[in-house]
Amino acid sequence: MIPKELIEPKSIVVVGGSNDLSKPGGRVIKNIVDGGYKGELFVVNPKETQVQGLACLKSVSELKEVDLAIIAISSKFIPETLEILINQVGCKSFIVLSAGFSEMGEEGKILEEKITDMVKKADGCLIGPNCMGVMTTSYKGLFGGPMPVLDTKGCDFVSGSGATAVFILETAIPMGIKFSSVFTVGNSALIGVEDIIQYWDETFDEKTSSRIKLIYVEQINEPQKFLKHCRSLIKKGCRIAAIKAGTTDAGSRAVSSHTGALAGSDLAVDALFRKAGVVRCSGRVELAYVAGIFNYPEFRGKRIAIVTHAGGPGVMLTDSLSKGGFDIPHIKGEDANELLSNLNYGSSVANPIDFIATGTAEQLGIILDYIDNKFDNIDGSVVIFGTPGLTDVTPVYELINEKMKICRKPILPVLPSIVQASDAIDTFISLGRVFFKDEVVLANAMSKVYNIPKPFEEVSKYKFDSNRISKLINENENGFLKPELVKELLDIAGIKRAKEYIATYEEQVLQACSKVGFPLVMKVIGPIHKTDVGGVILNISSDYEAVQSYKRLMKIQGASGVLIQPMLHSDFELFIGAKYEKDFGFIILCGVGGIFIEVLKDFTYGLCPINSDEALYMIRNLKSYQIFQGVRGKQKVDEHKYADIIVRLSALLEIAPEIKELDLNPLLIKDYEIVVADARILIEK
Repeated sequence: MIPKELIEPKSIVVVGGSNDLSKPGGRVIKNIVDGGYKGELFVVNPKETQVQGLACLKSVSELKEVDLAIIAISSKFIPETLEILINQVGCKSFIVLSAGFSEMGEEGKILEEKITDMVKKADGCLIGPNCMGVMTTSYKGLFGGPMPVLDTKGCDFVSGSGATAVFILETAIPMGIKFSSVFTVGNSALIGVEDIIQYWDETFDEKTSSRIKLIYVEQINEPQKFLKHCRSLIKKGCRIAAIKAGTTDAGSRAVSSHTGALAGSDLAVDALFRKAGVVRCSGRVELAYVAGIFNYPEFRGKRIAIVTHAGGPGVMLTDSLSKGGFDIPHIKGEDANELLSNLNYGSSVANPIDFIATGTAEQLGIILDYIDNKFDNIDGSVVIFGTPGLTDVTPVYELINEKMKICRKPILPVLPSIVQASDAIDTFISLGRVFFKDEVVLANAMSKVYNIPKPFEEVSKYKFDSNRISKLINENENGFLKPELVKELLDIAGIKRAKEYIATYEEQVLQACSKVGFPLVMKVIGPIHKTDVGGVILNISSDYEAVQSYKRLMKIQGASGVLIQPMLHSDFELFIGAKYEKDFGFIILCGVGGIFIEVLKDFTYGLCPINSDEALYMIRNLKSYQIFQGVRGKQKVDEHKYADIIVRLSALLEIAPEIKELDLNPLLIKDYEIVVADARILIEK
């Protein structure tokens, strides 16, 4: 879908080119010319004879042939312009900068569909409309600035918003970050963010392609395509960071289950990114910092040395890294004492390594050598070095650059004096380096990069009777399944459920009691949240009490029967839920269960299909995970059995897309087994 003519055009025409640099058609020509484009550049404007020193054509019909058309004219004139370019000139690649399309309402939407259909019929490529343009190592076809340094090993960047792309460039370029390509897709009438990611994947060359991909997206229209190609790129050695803006507030939804109250489209995005291995960023500064980290080798572990000549920043960085899951090991012993002897009085090597304000470039070099060669409990370092403006720190920054070349352990540079050491920082950037100005923002970005797992595989080890499942669902109406049908579905999936009986009239109560035994629990069937309406009675210990409890429960509005189960005791309760999210598929949640699930909100989540590794990752990232190990004499939870239920549920959901919401809450631990005490399944065919 992305032709060579868009990436490396031999000829470009700017339709609506202008001498006015405040107009998109004027600025884009200047950027193409200043960017050193080596192909033929044509300009069309009926009101001009010359534009920025280039001869100007009156009409696109005067063109013989052209690879790429960049269009910056009023939207109403674009269909006739495209018709000539397609049918007479033979052009098939178009970038439409003009606004006035679907973003303006129904009339604009019709116009957008018209030009999209024209390009589709020609088997062409359309970027936009309403976009900022495209930049590759061949040409700078953006009308917004600033223009970054082009480097085939720089970042590939795609944005659903042109203005946001400009602001991200504004943030990244001063840090020394280079770019290989920038795509702004605007309204994404034909080519969207997912299509650009697909292009990156399908044309990836391990020798020439950039390994850093940056994404800004407001709407993920094709989650599975996004997942497939991001995962593929990461397996090829790429690193990807993305911002997803415009998330939906789950609290505004009408919900009918605990899962519905917890799960929303933002969780689906989060789960999608994690499954793909994409680092999700909250804003453009964080995206730029993650991109900067991607420019340097990966840390092989989480043990970090902090090197600074200013105590405060070292302390703040220590706190932030520790919160993010890194270790700041204590450095001591003979080698540490030897290093300290090479530093000025008042220095400390305990970690942070503080060689105080009077420390020299030579001393910094010695410190980095010790970290690299003698401190085996360190995997990499962060160096913080600024200046109060008394001396030129260029030699220090040149030394950091040299050490980054030769040291085996990665070094990340924090150079905070962006005003007083601006010339030294410019020198550092000119050496091909990226720097960071804030140690806490860097630590948070490092934590996001470090904590993102590698992409999970989608191999399911369970195959269930799909015909039996389909028959069960098709024979029932939309809504919540009856308890006996819920039990049958869970039985098919091999998910253990507490023994239970249903009573719809009084005589069945005593029969059920004799089979279940005392003590037992009775739950009303019908109302959505049983606890909220007093629909659960615990520790029933006699026939008389059971009959009276049954009568009481059946008086609850909406009651259609009573569920009778043995009274199971567990040190704590677990929860597993699932919710179907349009376009994304099923999200599965797990965590601490019971009646306080929406209060405690200790849960994690994943996007189906989920295998054992991903299920274990979800469990191990619960805040309450330590409880699973057994504390203060409490029973341990077998995390592998818990994970197995998640995997089985995932396999069931893949067969039954009619399930829209599902709650297994609570799950109880009985004799080292995990059993479902209560379950609800909502189907929508």
